[in-house]
Amino acid sequence: MPAVSEIKFKQIARTIESRIRDGVYPPNTKLPPHRVLAEELQTTPVTVAKAYKLLSEQNQVESFVGRGTFVCGESRLSSVIQSSDDEDVYNFSILQPCLSHHLPALQNAIRQSASQLTSQLIGYAENSGHERHRQTGIRWASEYGLEPGTTHNTLLTSGAQNALAVLVESLTKPGDTIAVETLTYPGILAIASLKRRHVVGVQMDEHGMIPEHLQQSIEQHHPKLVITVPSHQNPTGITMPEERRIQIADIIRQHHIWLVEDDIYGFLNEKPIPAICNWLPEQGFHVTSLSKAICPALRCGFIKAPSSQVATVSAHIRTDIWLSSPLNFIIAEELIHSGQAFELAERQRLLAAERQAIAKQYLPETTTPGQGYHLWLPLPSGWQQERFAMEAQNHRILVSSGSYFDTQQSCNHIRLSLTAIHSGKKFREGMEKLNQLLHADPATVLSYQTNPF
Repeated sequence: MPAVSEIKFKQIARTIESRIRDGVYPPNTKLPPHRVLAEELQTTPVTVAKAYKLLSEQNQVESFVGRGTFVCGESRLSSVIQSSDDEDVYNFSILQPCLSHHLPALQNAIRQSASQLTSQLIGYAENSGHERHRQTGIRWASEYGLEPGTTHNTLLTSGAQNALAVLVESLTKPGDTIAVETLTYPGILAIASLKRRHVVGVQMDEHGMIPEHLQQSIEQHHPKLVITVPSHQNPTGITMPEERRIQIADIIRQHHIWLVEDDIYGFLNEKPIPAICNWLPEQGFHVTSLSKAICPALRCGFIKAPSSQVATVSAHIRTDIWLSSPLNFIIAEELIHSGQAFELAERQRLLAAERQAIAKQYLPETTTPGQGYHLWLPLPSGWQQERFAMEAQNHRILVSSGSYFDTQQSCNHIRLSLTAIHSGKKFREGMEKLNQLLHADPATVLSYQTNPF
């Protein structure tokens, strides 16, 4: 028969599990010290320590010497970004280029790149990759508003998501606070959650992050890092004008904190807008990639970092992945130096504008500026975002609930990707089905009903 203390610590572990499930202890929350919880549950600190150890072994909590025990973070990226190989599905969930437009150019670039392979080029390389590939990144980013970096301060990553994760790990530590837009890219929230960073949302207006609210957030929450998506912001579609970018840079400079500028949609601007990092050479980290403009499989990300932080960020890249695959950057180099990359990006920009115009014929309620890859759509009265996403999926339509983007749980929207569906005809069909579902009475739409239209 097990000892009473053994039964007790398992009971306490179940109590903590229940509190995690019910939201009493949300992800990244620091659990009470052993003695405090022991007093509350009328047991001993040793028994609580055993319960924490059991939960740690089950990957539900994580302990840090000298800092305490924290609820493990969670990532819901698989829910918000849904990929499907089913040709009958209307995928308005995943943000990516219309890839059928790019296949011939990519196939040709791969053939051309194969002839350039050398043993040196495909071997290990210092400084996060070969100098010629860093030069490629400089040319790409400077085309869309970034003051050119150097091969010293331009670093290579496996896409923008890898770049963001590396920078959060490099510039903050568990328990630190990161400031983001109130509505923000779920990939940022996933990184913060899994790496035990706290997130605070900064209010937005029609020009993006509001400077006065950023000032207040910094003074109140003392974030170590601010992350913003200045062009075609995900999910709102807002693009910061130059004046707002200067104001944000001024506040960052005054408070001596770091800025990460996630600029992966800058190529969608009709004319280049100066990057915020242009005004923050010693505090700003500019991130871009080829995933949205060219191809998600081409995992080529670029960081322009302050010179003082190059060694630190490079060390984190080496620790995480050693170096990004040179094979990807060989292909990227061919596309960029031939000029094809810029032609493909322009083709996607024009297609996005065309899809925006079509979408607004079916969904006039949207207020999203009409240039980017997606719409941020308010739901009609009676629909709740989670219920609508579920019902849409029952009709073979994939959309992203606004809850995944919301740091304050105050919206009732869905985000719609406009470019993942290749066929223009199928895109219009999907828009029509979405329009009908949006204007249906939620009370009459039966869950798990199939194709009522």
